[in-house]
Amino acid sequence: MAHSEKIRILVVDDHPVVRVGLASMLNAQPDMEVMGSASNGKEALALLEGIAPDVVLTDLRMPGMSGLEMMRAIKMRKAPPRIVVLTSFDTDEDIYQAAEAGAQGYILKNTPQDELLDALRQVQANKRYFPAAIAAQLTDRMSRSDLTPRERQTLQLVAKGLTNKEIGRVFGISDKTARNHVNNIIGKLEVSDRTEAATIALRQGLVSFSD
Repeated sequence: MAHSEKIRILVVDDHPVVRVGLASMLNAQPDMEVMGSASNGKEALALLEGIAPDVVLTDLRMPGMSGLEMMRAIKMRKAPPRIVVLTSFDTDEDIYQAAEAGAQGYILKNTPQDELLDALRQVQANKRYFPAAIAAQLTDRMSRSDLTPRERQTLQLVAKGLTNKEIGRVFGISDKTARNHVNNIIGKLEVSDRTEAATIALRQGLVSFSD
């Protein structure tokens, strides 16, 4: 293959060993070339000022600037590169946010090498690459009503075990208003009670205790 036809890739991951391993694997392919690597979104955006990769292969959670923030910034660029997410995280919310931010592919880090290479080639060919299980989660997440920012905050407190009265106190609202928020959440998540809402929220990545 002529040099110019190689898929030019920028690798973004906060683990040096992962970056080196990916670069070595991708550069060994006759049709791929790693143009650079970055340890977070900020570094990647700085690199993009000087290089024009075809595909950015990025992790989601990184210190400094996350993959999602970086993807949103890349989407605003003129003729943006395509993006494939390579991550260990597979909650419905991670997948949904990545797709919303412009990812054309979503691969888990335990995926076989051949599948990762296939994903990069397909995305380069202007196709999307979401493996069946990931695509099913994305469809499921997209079919659920979006929670409002206040409902998300409320859900966070429900997941931590706060009562309606305690939630009301945190937000400076009445018990009744707090109860309405909780009932709306239960309805939107299509669950039977607040315990189930909390369980689903944690499992699907709608809330996390690091927030």
